Amino acid sequence: MAELSPAHPLWTALIVTVSFTALARWVRGVSFSGAIAGAALCFLLYVGAGPGAFVALVAVFALTWISTRFGYRRKEKLGTAEKLDGRTALQVLANLVVAASCAGFSALTGKAVFLLAVSAALSEAAADTVSSELGQARSTKARLITTWEEVAAGTDGGVSWAGTVAGIAAAIVVSWVCVLTRLVPLRWLGISIAAAVAGMITDSFLGAVLERRRLLNNDAVNFLGTLIAAATASLLV
Repeated sequence: MAELSPAHPLWTALIVTVSFTALARWVRGVSFSGAIAGAALCFLLYVGAGPGAFVALVAVFALTWISTRFGYRRKEKLGTAEKLDGRTALQVLANLVVAASCAGFSALTGKAVFLLAVSAALSEAAADTVSSELGQARSTKARLITTWEEVAAGTDGGVSWAGTVAGIAAAIVVSWVCVLTRLVPLRWLGISIAAAVAGMITDSFLGAVLERRRLLNNDAVNFLGTLIAAATASLLV
């Protein structure tokens, strides 16, 4: 790994990681296993990409936590509500391992394109979660993205206007955080947002085509969504 700059030495990364992980567990944003996985990924993000990536991670967590709890009782009735104990290790890994890996590659190679991939992957993770959670909270029906057939809210591959707009807004927020913290330059803002939205839409297609047929589970679909966002951003530079 490339030598760490004074801006983010290992001890700072460790303190930040422990503090954030403890807070995330305390507010039940993650389960115990999710906290362990999240700590490892948070540390890698901070060490590999610096404090800007950590602030973006906090933004993703905040958007996820708020949207998950918004309309929770309604989502319980639909049978789609997340467990109150928080997201598990597999869920955390599915949403963050691509961003953390890109941070590691950035440190190893020194190539800024990997930082753009971090921004896009984190933005997609927020967009996908927010679109799903708020879509279920605000809509009783959704449209299957492949056929536009009306389905119940929460159906794999189902999309709604409320959820889609909320997801795009989340991608914009996280991408702006990445710009404001100087993780990526302003000229890459549009690329990060576009790649995140592309990943979010692809996630819905994969849900409709593969997850509904039990060929992939939700964690695999979420992982592929962030991977596609990161790859798309890299190709658009």
